[in-house]
Amino acid sequence: MRSLIAAGILLASGTAFAAPSSSVLDEAQQRGTLKVCTTGDYKPYTFLRDDKRYEGIDIALAESLAKSLGVKIEWVPTTWKTLMPDFLAQCDMAVGGVSISLERQKKAFFSNPITVDGKIPFVRCDEVEKYQTIEQLNQPSVRLIEPPGGTNEAFVRRELPKAQLELFHDNTVIFKSVADNKADVMITDSSEAQYQQRNYPTLCAVNPDKPLQYSEKAFLLPRGDVAFKAYVDQWLHLTKATGEYQRIADAWLAKPSE
Repeated sequence: MRSLIAAGILLASGTAFAAPSSSVLDEAQQRGTLKVCTTGDYKPYTFLRDDKRYEGIDIALAESLAKSLGVKIEWVPTTWKTLMPDFLAQCDMAVGGVSISLERQKKAFFSNPITVDGKIPFVRCDEVEKYQTIEQLNQPSVRLIEPPGGTNEAFVRRELPKAQLELFHDNTVIFKSVADNKADVMITDSSEAQYQQRNYPTLCAVNPDKPLQYSEKAFLLPRGDVAFKAYVDQWLHLTKATGEYQRIADAWLAKPSE
């Protein structure tokens, strides 16, 4: 009798037997594609090659996720400045070294963290000692260069307001400005700086194991889609447990001599 009464109350309140809300988990499988936003300009996570194919750690991970769903990926190009509106309007998820932030969390879900990272200075190797601290960086004489719209720009505007800031729109060659002494410092994630040292031997990551700001990277997911987030998180857990994630990451982050 009690169960019948309880069921009646729940039915009256509309909180029981409600039809499940739609989820990307079902929609992607039904249409056979997963729509994924990515910038294509942020090695080692995402990079658009000359042959118009994407590569990188997050690209390989997204392809693995799509394979687990039995679907293909439809890549949707975006920029850091337009990442959130493009994601909300066009994509099922966004990948490519996306940093978890509270501002982004207001509009979207994140997967469980994929990796831990943090902001560090990327400078000419003969000037490493000049740029060790926030105090040394936050000076009117320091020339910063950053891509617009991402967490790098947000960090320097918040933490380094006294320094000079130039916004440079091509994130694939922004490091050359530092190498050519057209800028002094690029604040970026430790992983990117350590990867780009391969391409720019005169540039050095400053204290890559002691970042100026703690950061985590994850996949950007639709807010409220609990079913899809649960699937992505479980897939990520298994990908790490089986060693697949480490194999993918090592292909990009292991030192050339290793």
